[in-house]
Amino acid sequence: MHALQYELTLPADYDMRIVRDRVARRGHLLDAWQGLGLKAYLVRERGVHGSPVNQYAPFYLWNTAEGMNAFLWGGGFQGIADDFGRPPVRQWTGLAYEDGVAADAPAVAAVRHRCPVPDGVRVGEVAEEAVRACGRLAGTDGVVLAASAVDTARWELVHFSLWRHDAPRTDGEVFQVLHLSAPERDRLPRGRQW
Repeated sequence: MHALQYELTLPADYDMRIVRDRVARRGHLLDAWQGLGLKAYLVRERGVHGSPVNQYAPFYLWNTAEGMNAFLWGGGFQGIADDFGRPPVRQWTGLAYEDGVAADAPAVAAVRHRCPVPDGVRVGEVAEEAVRACGRLAGTDGVVLAASAVDTARWELVHFSLWRHDAPRTDGEVFQVLHLSAPERDRLPRGRQW
């Protein structure tokens, strides 16, 4: 599993209806993308859930590198670059994925919690704890799914979760889910990824 995200931070007075309308028109285009576990079309709005910014920040979980690369190099990502400029794309290697206790519910909110892997610790122990944290998060009331991944260039963990309600009970940045494309969610490997 590969996790991927890019963030488009928009001006404070940006009309977020533009992003909402774009997702309403184009979100379905990835509903059958080969190799894609899921894409959560995410926004944060300044002043909502403590967000200091307006932001469009889709989050992806990929089953295959081929699917991810086809998106990045084969045309899917080009639409973002054409409309907003080419943003940096963050990538994390998957550590764990679990369906949540509300796995069949529609996702309304998402939470992304990033934290550094501290110096001087055994990275294997950190990874094992991330797997356990993913399982605990998935068992929380209202969670649709949970995933944990690591960026080894920055030594940063990311814990990502989707929620069936708009008041998630976990640490991190809260996003609204505008659309969820999940063509191969059922193929995302469960549990520990090594």
